[in-house]
Amino acid sequence: MVKILDGKKLSSELAQKLKKIIEKLKIKPKLVIIQVGDNARSMSYIKRKIIFAEKIGALVEHKKNPENISETTLIASIRRFNADKSAHGIIVQLPLPKHIDTRRVSETIDYEKDVDGFRGHFMPATARGILTLLDKYKVKISGQKVVVVGRSEFVGKPIALALLNREATVTICHKRTRDLAREIKDADILVIAAGHPKLIKSGHVNKNQVIIDVGINILKDRKVTGDVDFKNVSKVVKAISPVPGGVGPMTIASLFQNLLEAYSLQA
Repeated sequence: MVKILDGKKLSSELAQKLKKIIEKLKIKPKLVIIQVGDNARSMSYIKRKIIFAEKIGALVEHKKNPENISETTLIASIRRFNADKSAHGIIVQLPLPKHIDTRRVSETIDYEKDVDGFRGHFMPATARGILTLLDKYKVKISGQKVVVVGRSEFVGKPIALALLNREATVTICHKRTRDLAREIKDADILVIAAGHPKLIKSGHVNKNQVIIDVGINILKDRKVTGDVDFKNVSKVVKAISPVPGGVGPMTIASLFQNLLEAYSLQA
């Protein structure tokens, strides 16, 4: 029987641990979320972060900016939060409008407050969440062949590096990879972060695989699905993370784990 890597359940367990730590603190850790525009998906992600913060007793300041804000003004706002001692963590909710350089903006965040992990001081939240999920379910990483489908700067590459640091043999695949189907099928662990709904079918996988689905795709009927055809792939593989309820909740929990670490650094 397939093992479901339940990120929602593990996230709740982590929330209880974080809550107990925060209850003992005189000053509550605060996360600043900077948003540009009214992207519906961004609003959904931010709402989930605020709900998690309320659950554990952390504070959130949501700074919403108009779509047409200049890059210079946005960077100046980030620098003010860098200097604000009451703000322990800062994230810029992606995506940003095309007229803003995402890398330049992200690199403006003080490294001690960069709880999304883009500057390398903290492990990126999605990568940390995936490792925590694999460890919880005792999935072996060291020595395993891992294939990561997706090479984005903020998801695919950090995940690949995190697994490489755990002594996995990692291959990053993308749309120009030759014989992608073979690379996928040969993997011990497959991490799919391509942003294409139900891209991975039952014929792409093998019975000994562990599948980590990072994709979050909203279909026309408003249903959320991953990059994996969960219904059929789950009948074949050894273990799989669902969407929703897999990597998503773990990313949020990991973000707040990073916030607590940032708080400790600044204490």
